[in-house]
Amino acid sequence: MRVDLGIFAHDEGATIGRMVAGVLAQDRGGLDLRVLVLANGCTDDTAARARAAGAEVADLPEGGKSRTWNRFVHDLSRSDAEVLIFADADIELPTPDTLLQLVALLQARPGLHVANSRPVKDIVARPEGLGLQDRLIAMAGGTLDDWRTAICGQLYAMPAARARAHHLPIGLPVEDGFLRAMVLTDGLTAPEDLSRLDGAGAWHVYASERSIGALIRHQVRIVIGSAINSAIFETIVALPPDQRVGVLRSAAEQEGWLPHLLHRRLPRWPQGWVPVHFLLKRSQNLLRDRRRLWAPKGLILLVAGFGFDLIVYLRAQIQMARGTGAGYW
Repeated sequence: MRVDLGIFAHDEGATIGRMVAGVLAQDRGGLDLRVLVLANGCTDDTAARARAAGAEVADLPEGGKSRTWNRFVHDLSRSDAEVLIFADADIELPTPDTLLQLVALLQARPGLHVANSRPVKDIVARPEGLGLQDRLIAMAGGTLDDWRTAICGQLYAMPAARARAHHLPIGLPVEDGFLRAMVLTDGLTAPEDLSRLDGAGAWHVYASERSIGALIRHQVRIVIGSAINSAIFETIVALPPDQRVGVLRSAAEQEGWLPHLLHRRLPRWPQGWVPVHFLLKRSQNLLRDRRRLWAPKGLILLVAGFGFDLIVYLRAQIQMARGTGAGYW
């Protein structure tokens, strides 16, 4: 089976060598695996370090993950590749068969569009010697999304033919959330079908933010990106179904498509720039999970989580109103 692995790397010179070495050490189990580092918009030596580590490199002058996703899927992957794997450059593969497990899940479940790897924070994978703040951060993991039904952009696999059915607008701050909606709804033309996403034994480790300030900044970016995705979805759904795929294909080619849409759609009365759903999501998930809620630390997590989300929500509203937001648009 031909499998193309795209490693998304923007100024990752410090980590790319370790990531490439980890990928090349994976058990291929007979896979025809091509490892392609997508060095996009880099100002450091990411491309040189990736080549030195033994990877093929596409040195792309323009950055942006959604733009790079389109390039990998539609231009740079092999036309006869059967599976595409998407990976960030700063993760660890703790088991030697991580990639094989992703491919095996797609083979065993022909109806799957995405095979997810379970994201595990380094402070969860290696909990020795953690302070109180780190333990609280570790405890809060998994309270926003179910990893099996949410695409984590750090590591996932798709049948190549299914991936090529999608085009992502240039400049998305949260491209994995956008892709999830496209996968579940055939480009917003059908009701959500959660059976298209799943995960099995594959997992990876990522570096957790270790301070409250860094966590807030990270989550503000996620919330802003998700609010932008919501505005795009509303725009696309308002179009006749037979026009939606064509509009998204154009959005993947036009630099100004997303900024123009946002100027027309946001802010909205009465919620402003960010839907209130993003303030309440964690609390609602915890309230539904009664076993976790009534555990000894459950109420602490509920109160602390809501306070954190309130700060994030207000900062996201302010940043978008000031035009600083998450970046690309």
